[in-house]
Amino acid sequence: MPLINKRIISNFDWLLVLFTLILGLIGLIVLGSAGYDPDEDKSAALNSQAIYLVGSWFLFFIATAIGPNGWKRLSIPVYIVGIILLLYIIFKGGIVAGGARRWISLGFVRMQPSEIMKLGLILVLSRYFSNYRDTQKGYHLRNMGIPLLLIIFPAALILKQPDLGTALCLIAIGMSMLFIAGLRFSTILKLSIPVVILTIPAWHFGLKDYQKQRVLTFLAPEQDPLGKGYHAIQSKIAVGSGAVFGKGYRKGTQTQLRFLPEQNTDFIFSVLAEEWGFVGSVVVLSLYGMLLMHLLSVASKMADSFSMYVTIGTAALIFWHVFINIGMVIGVLPVVGITLVLLSYGGSSLLTCMILLGIVTGLSARRYMFA
Repeated sequence: MPLINKRIISNFDWLLVLFTLILGLIGLIVLGSAGYDPDEDKSAALNSQAIYLVGSWFLFFIATAIGPNGWKRLSIPVYIVGIILLLYIIFKGGIVAGGARRWISLGFVRMQPSEIMKLGLILVLSRYFSNYRDTQKGYHLRNMGIPLLLIIFPAALILKQPDLGTALCLIAIGMSMLFIAGLRFSTILKLSIPVVILTIPAWHFGLKDYQKQRVLTFLAPEQDPLGKGYHAIQSKIAVGSGAVFGKGYRKGTQTQLRFLPEQNTDFIFSVLAEEWGFVGSVVVLSLYGMLLMHLLSVASKMADSFSMYVTIGTAALIFWHVFINIGMVIGVLPVVGITLVLLSYGGSSLLTCMILLGIVTGLSARRYMFA
């Protein structure tokens, strides 16, 4: 056992820890401006996020202590717990905020079950794909029913809250993992046909009025600049006004005068772009890019398929969150309410991402033991 522990420590992925640490600290700095209250001369969001960050690092290192077999055994229980919590919100009720019922109160803190569901989905799909492998023929309609059910069922529960952004993100993560597992191109074509056919009825009967309005606003935000288009317009003003080097820390007018909506969470990148400019934005995006490339490199070196799929799922989660969040901030995607992982304010999102990164770090450190 001491020999094994020594080997794990010697192969510990400190580079992944460094990327995660830097992005988390940048998030605290940006929140120090986004949540700044000049009357009290402090940022409540910064203080709360600092507590979440300390707690998430504690869970990060706990996650590294569990090996692949342990996470395999925990995958189904975590997935089931996520489903139960989502059903609890629908039938028993949760905390309503912003017109959606997405949170459960734990007394001293609120928890968002949809974030736990992301962890559960990545683990359970990794278990399924590692147990059922057909790399030569790939997945076709007959044998992809179970993974599709595992993806669509929780996504439907999340959509019921309603939370379109998280539901789409969950589907994107699951389909990314399914694609890596060997989804055949012919199967993709067969799946795209019903999706296209169901687009019209889904628009009329599946989406709520405010969700339809978000799509229409994305296409023409200037038609309602003080209403539905306000978020997108103010965000683009903030991003553009940052120019090359930004306006300076706590000197962004869109941020400090509270023109930006949800500037602590969904539009945290707008704050960064306004105050740090193009240069600061490129630095942060480069850090995300290096983190993603490192995760893909780690995935390619994993000795067992379960560890590889967990790493791919973690990379997919980070990629889709960054892609969708920044896309809606700069106006190339509709506003759907997706946080920027490791930067945005929010305990549930931060804890989920940190646990997954901790799992990947622990699995990576053990890959030589199973080589």
